[in-house]
Amino acid sequence: MSSQPLPASLVPVHPAERIQVLDILRGFALFGILLVNMQIFSHPIQVILFPTDPATPWPDRVAEWLILTFGEGKFYALFSMLFGMGMMLLMGRVEARGGRFVPLYVRRLLVLLGIGLVHAFLIWMGDILVMYALLGFLLLLFRKAQPRTLLIWIGVFIAVPIMLLAGATALMALGRSIPEGAAQMDAAFAQIRSTFLADLERAYRVYSEGNFAEITAQRVYDYLSMGLSSFYFIGFNVMAMFLLGVYLDRRGVFRDLESHRGLFRKLLVWGLALGLAGNALYATLIMPRSRFEMSGPLLLATVAHTLGAPLLMLAYVSAISLLMLRPPWEQRLRVLAPAGQMALTNYLAQSIICTLIFYGYGLGLFGKVGAAAGIGLTLLIYFVQVLFSRWWMRRFLFGPAEWLWRSLTYLKWQPFRRSG
Repeated sequence: MSSQPLPASLVPVHPAERIQVLDILRGFALFGILLVNMQIFSHPIQVILFPTDPATPWPDRVAEWLILTFGEGKFYALFSMLFGMGMMLLMGRVEARGGRFVPLYVRRLLVLLGIGLVHAFLIWMGDILVMYALLGFLLLLFRKAQPRTLLIWIGVFIAVPIMLLAGATALMALGRSIPEGAAQMDAAFAQIRSTFLADLERAYRVYSEGNFAEITAQRVYDYLSMGLSSFYFIGFNVMAMFLLGVYLDRRGVFRDLESHRGLFRKLLVWGLALGLAGNALYATLIMPRSRFEMSGPLLLATVAHTLGAPLLMLAYVSAISLLMLRPPWEQRLRVLAPAGQMALTNYLAQSIICTLIFYGYGLGLFGKVGAAAGIGLTLLIYFVQVLFSRWWMRRFLFGPAEWLWRSLTYLKWQPFRRSG
């Protein structure tokens, strides 16, 4: 890569130019991402398709309900919103200096895609970076969209999966009204269940006892058979949250928290009221049933979660933003900013740490840690990451993954250590 000075329009953002509340939100999101992902680190991803085992100890059942209510779907939504906002901040900065934004951003997405593929195939199958990179190309089409247009498309992307599931559920109910159709559907679901159970049993065995080569083969199989399906299940929501980030940037919400205090208060009240109700309903309905058998309760749970998760996420964002307007709380929350500045590094580190704890080439604890203990482990890992991030960012300008991402994006090795 080049060692020549870059044009002013292609110089990456300096840490001093960052909007601190966004780094704090990223740092906060890292906790929620780890909290939700812990189940898939410690158990096969196929577990999420089946009802909670009635024999599960009550502390783990309570912990699972709490994670579903307060965690699942809220933190990838937050990261997605911040991703969309990040595109707009970068575009504004590049174009203000007379640079060409699209070629730069395409290169940035291609680098992220490469990092995501390495992560998905060699570290952990629950990767979301590949989805972010691919949907990022679609996001580019909305970079000049007006706020009203953005709101319309947010509604469309949220509504599409609900309508598709509603249509499939209606067709299923219609088919079951015919005796032959009901028998055929029962047989089909029995076959699907049998296939998933076989995958589940093999995953338990391979991840807990296998070597790196065996686990990599299983990881690739799980990503291709299960991971890619997330494009349908959460891809529409990710795109909606991308656009929400673009919309909030258009309104300048996080550039001036004080001027938007009233907005944050409304989002906090309505987000908590509707978000908690929707997510509690979702957790209660989803725990006792399979996710691969379409039914009325599954449709209701999906609607409650699809609408409730973004609302509760916005309540979290609003609470943090309002606290940032209080000097004592601003000082306390700043501890999360370094973790947010190196969010990609911390996200990848979570995968490395947890796979070494659970997989056969590590401590081999796969399948042996319940949801309650998983919360404790999440708190411990996150606490260490916050401390380490603070230590690291005092000495370096970027996290290691951020430094590589920026260097490959700008086709020039970036400065790494802080001067002095």
